[in-house]
Amino acid sequence: MAIATAGVGLALRDGGAVLLQREGERLAAQLEAARAQSRASGVAVRWRALPGSGGFAFDGLPGPQGQRPWLDAATGVRGGTASLWLGPEPIIGAQQVVLVNRAQPGRAVAVASDGLRPFAVQALP
Repeated sequence: MAIATAGVGLALRDGGAVLLQREGERLAAQLEAARAQSRASGVAVRWRALPGSGGFAFDGLPGPQGQRPWLDAATGVRGGTASLWLGPEPIIGAQQVVLVNRAQPGRAVAVASDGLRPFAVQALP
């Protein structure tokens, strides 16, 4: 009985919070990949959120780079627009972007780097 109760508890986790966390982790991984490409190519790369929750784009990466959608159409950036500079210097300034979801108005996650360490996801109150 205890195992079944634990399984039900895990199955009923807050889907919105999990989705926002997953969105942040995906963005952090893509930011780090773009940062590595920027350093390897010596070209400055800018990440920018597209207005209206349209997703985001990387400017300056070699090859065809189009806009990329969020995993959930309700995801966006706090304030509507944001941009981050990812290189090509090995040390970048401290930067962060705050992700929100219209379906979960009280929740937000920050994807941030202090400029030395990789981008990571931090839950916000």
